[in-house]
Amino acid sequence: MEKLGKLRKNSEFKHVYNKGKVYSNHLLVLYIVKNGTDYNRAGFSVSKKVGKSVVRNKVRRRIKESYRLNSAGLKKGYNFVFISRVKAKDATYKEIEKAMLSLFKKSELFIE
Repeated sequence: MEKLGKLRKNSEFKHVYNKGKVYSNHLLVLYIVKNGTDYNRAGFSVSKKVGKSVVRNKVRRRIKESYRLNSAGLKKGYNFVFISRVKAKDATYKEIEKAMLSLFKKSELFIE
């Protein structure tokens, strides 16, 4: 199993926000930018509007797990930033996964 790359620094997030393309639906917002490597890197953001720390971490864990399980079917060489919308706090894991897959299909990065 390949290691999943992570975006950690604020400057990396800002670069994706400023240079990337944006795709969104009712649960998630996805920013995408090419990174010039042969692997993908992802960052996850859940604002305080979503809820207290327990709720935010639950939403973040669901988004991360959905990405982890579906990352093998994506084109390589991109940085992703996932931003949670407030509605995601009431969504199930399956709904979040479905929203994420629809964003990947919308962005044409999902390899069937």
